[in-house]
Amino acid sequence: MVMKEKHTEPKADRFRERSTEDERLLERVEDLHAMGMDAWRVFRIMGEFVEGFEEMSEIGPAVSIFGSARASPDTDMYQECVDTARLLGKAGFAIITGGGPGMMEAANRGAKAGGATSVGCNIELPFEQESNDFIDVSIDFRYFFVRKTMFVKYAEAFVIFPGGFGTMDELFESLTLIQTHKVRHFPVVLFGSEYWGGLLDWLRGTMVAEGKITQEDLDMIFVTNDAVAARDHIVTGYEKRIAMRDGTPLMDKKNPG
Repeated sequence: MVMKEKHTEPKADRFRERSTEDERLLERVEDLHAMGMDAWRVFRIMGEFVEGFEEMSEIGPAVSIFGSARASPDTDMYQECVDTARLLGKAGFAIITGGGPGMMEAANRGAKAGGATSVGCNIELPFEQESNDFIDVSIDFRYFFVRKTMFVKYAEAFVIFPGGFGTMDELFESLTLIQTHKVRHFPVVLFGSEYWGGLLDWLRGTMVAEGKITQEDLDMIFVTNDAVAARDHIVTGYEKRIAMRDGTPLMDKKNPG
């Protein structure tokens, strides 16, 4: 039996469909008119920060959860994400995501199941990304750096599920902020030891071995395959952070079960 090669139509270049504010901001300009437009764009950026701060300021303690937008709901990892967000929600944390499909949808779904506030910080892309159906507070951003500020500023921890470049960006930005003491007592959880194993081996075998980072830097990462362990690690980190703020530990207020 001869297997016929499957032919598919080439996909349209979705990245050429329309430009975004981020793209226009990063374009190199030479004419004076364009330079003037860049100066005025500062006010739009400022307005986006103000809107984000106003919308996010009352959500309470939260956890930002990241992962691939391409994850399918019929996968085990999608369900693990739902369970992790549900447990964190029951422990009293709001859940913040990028607002899209895949792991973002799973986390927002888990937040709703756990009775927590479910936040989606969507981003303008060259192709349309619609918000998922499990969001209570939806905020649209034009600029990645404004959106990423919200992920860090209003979160007590990051949980990072398998993902691509965007997920890696969020992982390494959080580690850099901790390493440089821009944020403190900030748990970073990698969920899925098999998926992250190769990266961790490289970090340990190359970056630590060559003195580019220290083992202490690598110890900032908590790796698990268990939703309860992820929840417990984050609650412990949050209680340590609260102790420095002279507040009341979250676990005194809500049942973590």
